[in-house]
Amino acid sequence: MSLVGTLPAHMTAFTAFVVIKKFDAIFRICSFAFLRSYWITMRPYLLFVSGITGIAGLSFAPVLSLPITLLLGAVFFLSYGFGQALTDCFQMDTDALSSPYRPLSQGIIQREDILRVSLAGLVLSGIIVGLCSPVNIPLSTCAVLGLATYTYFKRRWWGGPWYNAWIVTVLCLIAYVAGVGCCRGEVVVSLPMLATFGVVFFGYANFVLTGYYKDISADRATGYNTLPVRFGLRISNFASDLLSVGTLLSCGVALTLIVDVDDPVVRILPPLAFAAVGLCASGIAQLRLHRIRHEGEAHGAIVPVVYAYVLLLSSIAAAMKPGWIMALIVYYGVFVWTMRSRPVREQI
Repeated sequence: MSLVGTLPAHMTAFTAFVVIKKFDAIFRICSFAFLRSYWITMRPYLLFVSGITGIAGLSFAPVLSLPITLLLGAVFFLSYGFGQALTDCFQMDTDALSSPYRPLSQGIIQREDILRVSLAGLVLSGIIVGLCSPVNIPLSTCAVLGLATYTYFKRRWWGGPWYNAWIVTVLCLIAYVAGVGCCRGEVVVSLPMLATFGVVFFGYANFVLTGYYKDISADRATGYNTLPVRFGLRISNFASDLLSVGTLLSCGVALTLIVDVDDPVVRILPPLAFAAVGLCASGIAQLRLHRIRHEGEAHGAIVPVVYAYVLLLSSIAAAMKPGWIMALIVYYGVFVWTMRSRPVREQI
């Protein structure tokens, strides 16, 4: 039989192989075992970080209907998990040493499946916020590209914290633009909003930097030249202190511009209470950071850094939208419970 005569059969077999492979991937992704493992990979205890970032951005937009607010809140809440899972696919070497409990490190789930689900989730999130406002299409594209290229900057001591922080800051802007777009309003970046961007940028950069403390040996072994690896704890502590000060000053400026001293105490007190507790959490974090002598102790400082981030942005959201105060209190309470329920205490 000639080659030409056998070609259709080979093509049919190849097509069948491709179809079977695709269905096999779909079945894997839809299985309970994969979904459970992917949920762990998303770090559910940190979904509240992107959630409060989006909530802070939405608080500057006009009042939205409850269904739209909940939908957008869910988008921002889950976006962190999709982004974390995506970046995990590009730093499996260091995670194998520093985070062996994760399903990807154990080989329980496949890298290709995580990539598919993460990109699909991020694209769907981009479509939703893009439908709210076309301005969000390029913003979302930049954020996804930033996530995909983060590993390159993490390997360089000067790059990781600020590079990750600008992506999260864009998320805050996306939330505001989506909220304004749903009301067909005009996008106006005010001074309080710029100060809020400062809270997000400096606060998240500090979270990233302190997070490096727990992975020093793994990063050193796998070529991630982070600030703690390159310069040690003393210089890293000083850099973290500066980021903490930038976070607190930005929050203070935002609240000063937002809060009207002539308002009733019942309106002023909640945002100030959030801010006061956030200030205490930030102080505790920096004090603990200076006492770290081994990376196994790092989680004790990282946890209050995350608490401070959520509390300070909650204070701004409460000041902008007093009607959200009870929801923000419940949100923070669930966040604290989820943080305490994380699978490995030393991992943040």
